[in-house]
Amino acid sequence: RFLQGQVAGADSHITTKIKASGLCLLGKTNAPENGWSIATEPALYGATLNPWDKSLTPGGSSGGASVAVATGMVPIAESSDAAGSIRVPASCCGVVGLKPSRGRVSLAPLADYFAGAAYFSCNTRTIRDTAAYLDAIAGALPGDPYALPDPPARVATLMTHVPEGLQVGFTVTDPAGNPVHPDMRATVLAAASALEGLGHQVREHDMTFDAAHLWRTYTNMTCVESAAFFGYMESVVGRPIGPGDVEPLTRALIARGRATSGVTHAGQIETVRQIGRSVVQNLLPFDVFLTPTLTQLPRPRGFYDMTMTDLDAYNALWSDAVFMAPFNLSGQPAISLPLGMSGHVPVGVQLVGRSGADGALLAVAAVLEQVMPWKNRHPPAGM
Repeated sequence: RFLQGQVAGADSHITTKIKASGLCLLGKTNAPENGWSIATEPALYGATLNPWDKSLTPGGSSGGASVAVATGMVPIAESSDAAGSIRVPASCCGVVGLKPSRGRVSLAPLADYFAGAAYFSCNTRTIRDTAAYLDAIAGALPGDPYALPDPPARVATLMTHVPEGLQVGFTVTDPAGNPVHPDMRATVLAAASALEGLGHQVREHDMTFDAAHLWRTYTNMTCVESAAFFGYMESVVGRPIGPGDVEPLTRALIARGRATSGVTHAGQIETVRQIGRSVVQNLLPFDVFLTPTLTQLPRPRGFYDMTMTDLDAYNALWSDAVFMAPFNLSGQPAISLPLGMSGHVPVGVQLVGRSGADGALLAVAAVLEQVMPWKNRHPPAGM
């Protein structure tokens, strides 16, 4: 509500590339305030509904984007991801959601955000469209802090190469020790079996990172970024944030960020980068790694309540998305594919690739799109 009516003074680099590609921009999709939710129920615009079941969340923060794709409004919707915000709604809505490698897409005019853990890409229904969109927006600007070299060919070309002899790992075990829904487990196992049947070497490998430590440190670090953003926007709007301008959870984020010392923040950044490096090293034996996207089915609307003022209690609700943030920190590409159903609700499987190998990851995704197809699955008409 604080920013209602504000119009950006210039296009981002991604928007410039979208326009240059010939794509038509149709409008904005709904998102939770400040993007800090894996649901989409902002006070300003109201809740976005899951097209498969109106009583459930469509996920977030790119919930409006995923619903727009799932319902056929558009074939491609721009999305962003700092802790699962592309992949979670992809799973909830039965669409494709790619978080690209760190440095594959420029954040300009920003140089960095969330210490390299924020990414921009899209939600689509097909691997072809995802690859084409990534080709349209990818590329670093001179001086970008995480710039990757250009791939040897267009991603849309690389994804057509049939992979052979891959080392594939998978897990169906929550590193925090929480239960995983049986249908989530079964869909990951089915995807692993499909890849094994195609001749790849497949083995189970449970991740051992300290999920509670990762999430606590990362979320506390991002509070400083949120406080800085809203501090800047106060100068743009021309007044400080007042009562009712932001939701209670956002106010708690800002307050914690403003109370965090520079020394503490520097330590948090170092810790999340150390964790990210350990995640990469843990998965070095694998060309691709499979996890559940979410460990539980989509929650009822209202489950993620941004009227809460206890930030730690609210952040604990994100435990369903335990496999999301590690790959924001590690910089590896990760994609959620709608490979299964649990009754009438879609089930997503996450595929994680090697850093910088977005084309190779999409090539595996394209194979699974053929052997575990979802193209004929659509939300019920009238939902």
